[in-house]
Amino acid sequence: MGIMEIIGIAGSVSLLAGWRLYLCIFGTGLAMRLGALPLPEHLESLTVLANPWVMGIAAIAALAEFLADKVMWLDSLWDTVHTAVRPVGGALLALAIVDPSDPAAQVIAFILGGGASFLAHGGKASARAVVNTSPEPVSNVAVSTVEDVATAGLLYLAYENPLVAGGIAFTLLVLVIALLLWARRVIKRIFLRAPKVERPPT
Repeated sequence: MGIMEIIGIAGSVSLLAGWRLYLCIFGTGLAMRLGALPLPEHLESLTVLANPWVMGIAAIAALAEFLADKVMWLDSLWDTVHTAVRPVGGALLALAIVDPSDPAAQVIAFILGGGASFLAHGGKASARAVVNTSPEPVSNVAVSTVEDVATAGLLYLAYENPLVAGGIAFTLLVLVIALLLWARRVIKRIFLRAPKVERPPT
């Protein structure tokens, strides 16, 4: 596996972990246990994700996240709590993908993986905060479901087609940046429309 393929997989997984960390862990472990995801020898360190205990805890956490992410404002609270968890998890996943015999590459992977996860998390959290301003809950559930399906599908595609993984990572990065810019504009517009409270004359 070439360096670009490795970077592509690490980048894709890190970015997806910023959306659904526990689903990334559980999905990867399940696919390996079922033999649907044959990993190259280089990625054998990821087999720890197929451990029954790791999969069980990840499944419970993924289910909790699935439910919490469908409830208006509870999803934002969940995102706030995971502001530190997702970047660290994404960094560790990227670390597991990179060659352990190259310490410099591992340090770079840890830093960039954490940064990518944090960026994806920030885009998701900002976009969901904007969606939560909608008075009806349908938008919240729809957006959350799209995130679930996209994460599972893109995660499988990244592992199954390493050559495509780089394109996935780049696309996700562009999408995350677009979400951040969109959320910034919407939030700024909301604050500009907010009525100013006039102080009574003294």
